[in-house]
Amino acid sequence: MKACLALLLLTWGTAVMAADLANVAPPADAQVVDQKPAVEAERTYPLGSVRRISNQLRMDAQVSARGQVSSVTYELAAGTSAIQALDAARQGLQDQGSQVLFWCVARDCGESSLWANDIFANAKLVGADEQQSVILLRHAESGQDTLVALYAINRGGRRAYLHVEQFVAASPLGTVLPTPATLLRELRSTGRLDYPDLGTAPPPAPWVALLARSLNQDSTLRVTLAGPAAEDWRQALVAQGVRAARLELGDPAKSGLHIDLIR
Repeated sequence: MKACLALLLLTWGTAVMAADLANVAPPADAQVVDQKPAVEAERTYPLGSVRRISNQLRMDAQVSARGQVSSVTYELAAGTSAIQALDAARQGLQDQGSQVLFWCVARDCGESSLWANDIFANAKLVGADEQQSVILLRHAESGQDTLVALYAINRGGRRAYLHVEQFVAASPLGTVLPTPATLLRELRSTGRLDYPDLGTAPPPAPWVALLARSLNQDSTLRVTLAGPAAEDWRQALVAQGVRAARLELGDPAKSGLHIDLIR
């Protein structure tokens, strides 16, 4: 009886710790298969596809810092899609105000084995390259120097995993902008981009250039710009080569900058 009670308390405690990590709710009926408490470490999170060249890990851009890193890995219930579990976790974090910095799917991420072994040091996450997805967010509720990495993989044998990693930097991370491909994927997937801190005029030049590059990757997309400085943003984006006919104005009473995809 004592052994059973101890096991129950251990299981309950693990579930509570997992639920607290980055405020990401554990997927329904998922099993915790790996959990690492916070330890100080040097971490590098790619902001692009990862590959190995001449035995060196390569990536187009990255965020590197030292801080406290903790993680939990879930094996999802049979029939549960890892990509759907990742999307639910992303949506929950964005509902809290978190900002997506990087988002890739399938082979656009690079090799699954590199993400599993070299980035997250967890061999359970190795799977087919076309069955993976990665999202890196800046966690608003925990402060601008907290990152949350989500990695989803569907493996053979009908097994699927979701890995959640939280990193609290020891010093300020500074300005970290999303990648153009990430903004385009987010806009296509969610239908909107929300930036509560970008309601000022004139618009910040780095953000204007970034949004213009993202929108110009798909010239068929049309969007609505809402917020007090929406007209300023529209003029700035047009000056960066975005066709004016693709940019409509929305509600100026909204705070910040809000970009909605016109379906």
